[in-house]
Amino acid sequence: MSKINQSQFHSAEISVQERLGISELVAQYSEGFIRAEMPEQHRRFYSELPFVVMGITDHKGYPWPIPLFGEAGFIQSPNETTLQFTGLPCLIKTLALEFITGQKIGMLGIQLSTRRRNRVNGVIQTIGDESFSIQVEQSFGNCPKYIQKRVLTRVVSSQSLQHSLDKKLTTDIDANAIALIEIADTFFIASRTKYFDKDKRSGIDTSHRGGKPGFVKVENNKLKFPDFRGNGFFNTLGNIESDSRIGLFFPDFSTGNAVFVAGKARVLWDKEAIEGFNGAERIVEINIERSVYLSSFMAMTGELQEISPVLQGTSIW
Repeated sequence: MSKINQSQFHSAEISVQERLGISELVAQYSEGFIRAEMPEQHRRFYSELPFVVMGITDHKGYPWPIPLFGEAGFIQSPNETTLQFTGLPCLIKTLALEFITGQKIGMLGIQLSTRRRNRVNGVIQTIGDESFSIQVEQSFGNCPKYIQKRVLTRVVSSQSLQHSLDKKLTTDIDANAIALIEIADTFFIASRTKYFDKDKRSGIDTSHRGGKPGFVKVENNKLKFPDFRGNGFFNTLGNIESDSRIGLFFPDFSTGNAVFVAGKARVLWDKEAIEGFNGAERIVEINIERSVYLSSFMAMTGELQEISPVLQGTSIW
């Protein structure tokens, strides 16, 4: 059996790790970190959350990070490889999501008030009229780096939400969307491997990115953001090297507005790209192909309480 087949990472992730000279180190400290089942503390964590983000592909294969909201307890874990959800993703029609059984998903559970986050990857197991479940294939935790501290409260308005869902995707990006993105301190990104198969390392990854307001830049149909130092797994960058299709979700936690963007990404590896941008190790550039600005979309809002301390000294555009 080859080294790649024994690894917890797929070949493109390993390729990025090797490019940066850290593959052997990552292999050592990550051993056993990515599990085939959820530990008890992760299962309890998900059951306490009122908000998660799930990566789901659309009919063109683009992964979108979709927020799911509910009262604490809307997620349950009857066993160590199953998560059950009350409610369905509200953007299935708006984003033409391939929300069917057997489809790969990648989910991020995040608690902004405590800066805790955990991830699962797996497949959609069952879909009911007002519920669905996923079978977990990979489970792992993340550190609190770059998470901005907020306490979220529910502000559900079905009328305003329905108005948002009537919006259509456009092939460009409008001024309202750009304005929201360029003051954002948080966004979520969904990426994917080129092929989906029975290999548990193939599929979708959903991740969080945080920075000072102004750490994301939009020029014409190009969007750029810095890649800060992380855990060295390079799940997102590895996926981009495997398949450039990505999706982004920018929430405005103050107003409840949100922007969703899909396009093709590339990693700018040259040092010139990060010149003058403190904290950036690389730049990710996205060619925007589709976007939608949704006003009063968020079912939960909360004012910023504290910028992540590790962002001190980092730049903005």
